[in-house]
Amino acid sequence: MVTAEQHAKEDIADNITSILLKTYESKMYDEDDTSQPTSCTAPIIPIETTRKKKKRKRSQITICLTNCRYESIRKVASAFGMREVSEDEAWNFYWTDMSVSVERAKEMKRFQRINHFPGMLEICRKDLLARNLNRMQKIYPKEYSFFPKTWCLPADFGEALNYSKSRKNKTFIIKPECGSQGRGIYLTKSLKDIKPTDKLICQVYLSKPYLVDGYKFDIRVYTLITSCDPLRIFVYNEGLVRFATSRYADPNANNTTNVFMHLTNYALNKHSRTYVYDSEAGSKRKISTLNKVLLSQGVDLDRLWHSIDQVIVKTIISAWPILKHSYHACFPSHDMVHACFEILGFDILLDHKLHPYILEVNHSPSFHTDTQLDREVKESLLTDTFTMLNIWQCDKKRVLEEDRKRIRDRLLQTNKFAEYTPTEEKEPERSPWQTQIQWEETHLGNFRRVYPAGAQYAALFQQPAGSLYAGTAASRARGDCTRVQREEFQQTKAKAEALKKPSQPKAKEGEKKEKEEEGATSNINSTDDKIKPRPKDVKRKDKEREDKGKLVAKSSLAQQSVTAPEEKESKPPYVLCSYEPDPIVEKEERERVNLLAQRDFLIRSYGMLEQIYLVMKKMGTLRPEDERKYGVYGRLSVVPHSPKIIYPKNLE
Repeated sequence: MVTAEQHAKEDIADNITSILLKTYESKMYDEDDTSQPTSCTAPIIPIETTRKKKKRKRSQITICLTNCRYESIRKVASAFGMREVSEDEAWNFYWTDMSVSVERAKEMKRFQRINHFPGMLEICRKDLLARNLNRMQKIYPKEYSFFPKTWCLPADFGEALNYSKSRKNKTFIIKPECGSQGRGIYLTKSLKDIKPTDKLICQVYLSKPYLVDGYKFDIRVYTLITSCDPLRIFVYNEGLVRFATSRYADPNANNTTNVFMHLTNYALNKHSRTYVYDSEAGSKRKISTLNKVLLSQGVDLDRLWHSIDQVIVKTIISAWPILKHSYHACFPSHDMVHACFEILGFDILLDHKLHPYILEVNHSPSFHTDTQLDREVKESLLTDTFTMLNIWQCDKKRVLEEDRKRIRDRLLQTNKFAEYTPTEEKEPERSPWQTQIQWEETHLGNFRRVYPAGAQYAALFQQPAGSLYAGTAASRARGDCTRVQREEFQQTKAKAEALKKPSQPKAKEGEKKEKEEEGATSNINSTDDKIKPRPKDVKRKDKEREDKGKLVAKSSLAQQSVTAPEEKESKPPYVLCSYEPDPIVEKEERERVNLLAQRDFLIRSYGMLEQIYLVMKKMGTLRPEDERKYGVYGRLSVVPHSPKIIYPKNLE
């Protein structure tokens, strides 16, 4: 059998080579075809080599930059061989300057990646950052002391006002809850001028910052998050240091309006006359330049940057439960690559003791390259980011084919019981996550990994399962309000039940009620002189009266038995067991019976039953039971003085 198969394969190969030779010679000797070589000894390319070349060819990576306004990102993407496409096409990467909507996230396919995490606004909006870090400060006060005292107005306006009255030497910085580029930020010594209805962030101003050459500065630290579950955080070694353009002085009534002294935003200070464009001693420098200055002043750089890394990791951990939940809710089917990555811009301020404080977290840090310094920092950051993401890890065609096959198998219900074919034992293949982690560790570039880093942050993940907004002044106010409303409702309910309950229940009340009910029923019977009730109805009414009397007696006995222990337990007298019937009030029962009798009298006096009976009899829709029960109305209509009823012709 083996020899026969070998001979068959050799025959097929000979046939293929002969066909190729014939086609090649026909093309070579054709006079009209001048594009072919004139040599008869041209080599024949084997089929196997051509197939191998096709397999080695990579599909082009595409990126959608419809909502991106930065040319630096387009430049770096084209350097990686990416092709820019529109939103409607099957892109590999989506880079946007805006936050990710849930609809956009749920429409993504397994091979697609986007540059924002859903839920990252929990630390990128000033109000949500304040709420999360204030919450963590109450749980871990020592670990989260890097955030200045902050209030979210108008919810915490009263608390902030009391704080300002007790500490009149403090200066406060007021920010809009979701602003950027320094817009709407100002300093104040008093909070009386703030409207109680304005949505603002009030923060204690750090009046003693660390100065370099007499100028205040802050540090823009670029942070890359490649995945949220497992959480992996990388900090870029290079960044920007933004200086104020006026020499710093302690805030007072005369200089609080000088934004060029107290604010370090580049968007504000670039309009100052004293702004200096110099990479070594200008108003914007690199982190490496600042490190040289601090090292010359005897600062321990390792300790400083270790504390800055801790601030960044702890800030991200404060929103990690939301990030994890949002990610798994939006991307349940991403099993080849991580669906999201994000570059955050942390603004860090150093005080006079070199303790880092976090000012804000930028959701979409600027990638404008106005100067050579910006180009060097931001383009190298983007290059190292795309390298670490391993953009060729996932094959788009393969994923699409797998999805089509999965859909086809599900529709045709195939491969339910796949035949087991024993194969040789092989080493288990590594998962895509292990491959990505190994790639990140070997392609760090200028990044450094700050998390995972041992077990020092393990305790911070054990956050209580309550709401993120619990424990704030607003939540306390809502709790107090609901408690007061609940107490008022209970008091009104108690008064209503006390009025309904008789003051001194006696055993004779049952007999009185029976007599009154008998009198009421006699009134009802007197109104119906013409129609007499059947014996079954009389028996039923007697049973109802007996049941009511028993219920009243039981309730009175229960009240007498409960009063003694209730007085000992200091409970209100109207509290009864939930399974016992409510006591019947004489006045209400008498009023109810009188209203029933009045309604019955009105129905009969207007002749409504008689008219309905005659109409139904004329149309032939009466049942035998109705004729037996209401036949008296037919006999009454025969009386000579009874009014005539005229029916329309169509009913006849």
